[in-house]
Amino acid sequence: MSSEVAPPFVAGNLALDFINTLFGTGADQHECLEEDASVVEWLCQAGVLTEAVTPPPAGLLQRSRALREEMRRLVISAKDGRAADPDLVNEVLERGHPVERLEWEPEKAAFSKKEERRDLSAESLLQPVVQALVKLLTEENLPLVKECEACDCVLLFHDQTKSHRRRWCSMASCGNRAKALAYRAKRKAK
Repeated sequence: MSSEVAPPFVAGNLALDFINTLFGTGADQHECLEEDASVVEWLCQAGVLTEAVTPPPAGLLQRSRALREEMRRLVISAKDGRAADPDLVNEVLERGHPVERLEWEPEKAAFSKKEERRDLSAESLLQPVVQALVKLLTEENLPLVKECEACDCVLLFHDQTKSHRRRWCSMASCGNRAKALAYRAKRKAK
């Protein structure tokens, strides 16, 4: 990626990781999706694509950023119990729907169902991300989707801990920083 900061994969959910490709606050905001090729690279890093798509489809960046904003809005609206229009999500679901084929596998002497990307359009490439969002919004416990409690972090994550008391996007970064600040404040108060 052309960005100096690596994209965070801390959410425990593909859709939330995609939403988190824009993170940080104020002057310390980082954009992981800077061009069409960086979107393809992120999809490869996320395990959605097994091979780079060269050249990437035109308009992939604009479509990805618009989708990311709609996805964030949908998650927040659903958590608040409010309706929101999923127009772009539905468009990606419709246009990027994978093609299913029945194929004979001689080594197994049986038929199997194969699923392939419809084409190399932006919608086909982004389809797995949207499918993860649909699953999150329809099958998961939305109160377990949380925003990091660090004051300068906007990352979302799916709390899959046993106690459901996760507070930070990552203990290694925000959690340690928050605990160190609390410790210093406690020592200073003594």
